[in-house]
Amino acid sequence: MRRLLSLIAMCIVSAAAWASSPVVGEKAPDFRLQDQKGEWHTLQTEQGKWLVLYFYPKDFTAGCTTEVCTFRDDIAKLHKAGAVVLGVSLDDVKSHAEFAEKYHVPFPLLSDPDGAVATKYAVLTSHGDTKYALRETFLIDPAGKIVKVYKDVDPEKNSGQVLADLAALKKAGA
Repeated sequence: MRRLLSLIAMCIVSAAAWASSPVVGEKAPDFRLQDQKGEWHTLQTEQGKWLVLYFYPKDFTAGCTTEVCTFRDDIAKLHKAGAVVLGVSLDDVKSHAEFAEKYHVPFPLLSDPDGAVATKYAVLTSHGDTKYALRETFLIDPAGKIVKVYKDVDPEKNSGQVLADLAALKKAGA
């Protein structure tokens, strides 16, 4: 029985690993999702710019609030670096609108209620009956290719890591 429970727990924790995770150098999986204002976003509409596509578990939770506020506080630097930021979770548009309003979020929070995009990026997981996105970030170049994948990110440091990598990539001529 103990072994069976251990196996079940491993399956739950690694649910996102069942899908093939996009890797550096590959074209980023496309998406079409609605933001907190009801506007639609796709990978194609963001081409020509650096894209920071970050997935997070749940609006209004401690780590997710820290992460969204850190990206918010760094948004001018990210824009100066030529990057657009899009946050993605399984929360609905209404929840995103309330979250964005409360924390003055100046960038789109995309709703992926069925987890289809989280599945494409291999970040969909679950705990019991609750599905959510893992905290991972994808840095996508202006041509739509993944240049960096940040796994199990620290919500306080994620934005700074992205800024440092953007600077290094631009310096290297990427």
